[in-house]
Amino acid sequence: MRVEDFQYELPPELIAQHPAARRDASRLLVLHRSTGQREHRQFTDLPEYLRPGDVLVLNDSRVIPARLHGRNFRTGGEFELLLLEQNAPNDWQALLRPAKRARPGTQIQLLDAQGRLTPICAQVVDKGDGFEHRLRFEGVPDILSELDRLGHMPLPPYIQRPDGAEEVEDRERYQTVYARVPGSAAAPTAGLHFTPELLETLRRKGVQIHFLTLHVGLGTFAPVRVSQVEQHVMHEERFELPEPTALAVATAQREGRRVVAVGTTTVRVLETVAAWSNGEVRPIRGRTRLFIYPPYEFRVVDALITNFHLPGSTLLMLVSAFAAPGQMHGRELILQTYAEAIRLRYRFFSYGDAMLLL
Repeated sequence: MRVEDFQYELPPELIAQHPAARRDASRLLVLHRSTGQREHRQFTDLPEYLRPGDVLVLNDSRVIPARLHGRNFRTGGEFELLLLEQNAPNDWQALLRPAKRARPGTQIQLLDAQGRLTPICAQVVDKGDGFEHRLRFEGVPDILSELDRLGHMPLPPYIQRPDGAEEVEDRERYQTVYARVPGSAAAPTAGLHFTPELLETLRRKGVQIHFLTLHVGLGTFAPVRVSQVEQHVMHEERFELPEPTALAVATAQREGRRVVAVGTTTVRVLETVAAWSNGEVRPIRGRTRLFIYPPYEFRVVDALITNFHLPGSTLLMLVSAFAAPGQMHGRELILQTYAEAIRLRYRFFSYGDAMLLL
């Protein structure tokens, strides 16, 4: 398959720059996969589509203020750092910009969130095989504990902010209400629509709500830089599927109840575990680089809540696979659905509207 077959044209004004006034005030496009029927609702209508006994699985990873700014200690040149994954205290994998100037041995003096120099430095240890650099931080016991003071929320580049800094609302709204485990360099955005009240409504209806953790990194948001889909290699991302969630999912499978995934990261964890265990879902932690694209056969997930994804992205490929499991026409179904969403002026990407695939 060609990557260009997953491209589409999106008017720039449909890229959501700010979240909806209320989390659950976003729109919800419901796609019935077996018939192709589409409904246009509000996210507050979600309980109408879930049944007692459904297992709703959400990713509870917490976004860290992973975007840092600094200056070359020797030349004064500016750097932007995006922390991706902690190897050990003060030892991180990160993206640096401009990357060409970040040679091993380069020392970067960090700025605080107000742009003032701090005594904390990041030294470039080495450059990996991909786009990542390894950094060692000095001048602080653990840089993780300083990120609230130094860092900015890692908003994607299509969300424009004056001077590149996040606004006050981003600290709250680029984070799910159930975020618990710090570690993500981007939000698992399908969960941004949920409020505590909506989750309680679902519980009262008999929907079982469970959590897993996948720390969002390059595996989720790195662009596809090859021409053929099959040539793309995903970056690894850390995950944990805890025992209560694994048990709830496995029991639902045995009893014929639905497993509803909130977000593509949740799908990748559940399908990874099933692939490792010959279809069995059991508690496990590890690293996944599972790449889902048509005609993938899903073993666990029966319904999916997701956002509208970037053209040519691995997320759009996953959703296309889910639209027609084991078949090749899911891409056409999703692109037709996206075309209708564009015509009806849905809001796209991280702060945008949602889809429910049944």
